[in-house]
Amino acid sequence: MGLTRRGLLMPLSAAAAMAATMTVLVAAAVPEAAASPETRREAPADRTASAAEAVPVVDVVPAAPAAGPVEAAPATGAVPAVPAAPAPSADLAHHGYVSVWGDHVAIRVRSENLGPSDVAASTVRLRFSEPLAVRQELPHGCLRSGRATVLCETGGLRSRGGARQTALDLRLAGSHDEVVVRLDTVWNGGARDADRTNDAHEVLAPATGDAYAF
Repeated sequence: MGLTRRGLLMPLSAAAAMAATMTVLVAAAVPEAAASPETRREAPADRTASAAEAVPVVDVVPAAPAAGPVEAAPATGAVPAVPAAPAPSADLAHHGYVSVWGDHVAIRVRSENLGPSDVAASTVRLRFSEPLAVRQELPHGCLRSGRATVLCETGGLRSRGGARQTALDLRLAGSHDEVVVRLDTVWNGGARDADRTNDAHEVLAPATGDAYAF
């Protein structure tokens, strides 16, 4: 082939020399790669200490405490509540009589105000235990309210200023042996009436034609 042993050894020696040269260059470029394991473990600590020394220490100022709740200023110019005026007092009284015969009912009512306050208007309610006839002749100020009820207004009643009279002549839907009549006040102008014993009555009237008082 024309090659000798010396010719084979020369390229190997050159390759070894080139490899040694590359090792030196790599060690020079990366000094940590050539360092020992002990040196590599100590290096980060040295760098950390150096970085800590380079950072200045700044005193921390404590934050101011949070302010407490702020009380609202009292409202000015508030108008005090005005108490409602008490209701006037009045004592209404109704008295009279009931007469029944056949299918006919006659009622006379005397209404008055015993005071102490005047009453601008009042209404009396008359309820019957038997239904009334469909056709009725009612006096002025009275009206039907159902099959067996009549409402009558008495007008204004002055305190101890005299009585007002209400007269009714009614017809029942049929003849009955007796009739129960219930009378009471359903409106007194908004006055306070502490005594309801003299304006609420219940009368049992037999069909004898006699007058039964209440």
